[in-house]
Amino acid sequence: MTIVMIVSNHVRDGHADEYLQIVQPVLDAMRHEPTFLNTALHQDPADPTRFMLYETWADRDEFFQVQMKRAYRIAYENRLPEILRTPREIRFWTPLRADFTFLNR
Repeated sequence: MTIVMIVSNHVRDGHADEYLQIVQPVLDAMRHEPTFLNTALHQDPADPTRFMLYETWADRDEFFQVQMKRAYRIAYENRLPEILRTPREIRFWTPLRADFTFLNR
């Protein structure tokens, strides 16, 4: 079953750059996974210490049983508790419709 995750990470002051350094390699690696569909990383313009990930995966169970255990996630998962201001928040959504457009038509 396809799953959408909205992941909110609120990092401690002074750790926004570090967060970007540790999350980018994870995003780069996961795009090559067979059940990966898409992701988008966002930063709150009103609070640069707040980040949001929007991820879509083809299989929820496979994500938790396989993807969360990938070696490329270890550094990120180990460091995250140290730099977060509040616990990571993950919300799950069932996709109903997706419409996309690209600027270079």
